[in-house]
Amino acid sequence: MQTKTHSFIESMLNISSGFIISLVIWIHVIMPLWEIEMAMTDNLGITSIFTISAIIRSYVWRRIFNYYQCQGLTNTSE
Repeated sequence: MQTKTHSFIESMLNISSGFIISLVIWIHVIMPLWEIEMAMTDNLGITSIFTISAIIRSYVWRRIFNYYQCQGLTNTSE
């Protein structure tokens, strides 16, 4: 069983690394390819909105799977 704190920490680490990767891709790939000009503050704001939603989504799914695993409804041998 995974505690809520561990679920949150795992979600934060997973999504934080995704934030950094997406920011680098946006700056070095997307903006040059599509010739998009955007202030860094706007870029960080947009990326932050998606990052926060990803943290919430990841945490909720982790808790759902943890709940069903504790209820014995999922196969833990795989």
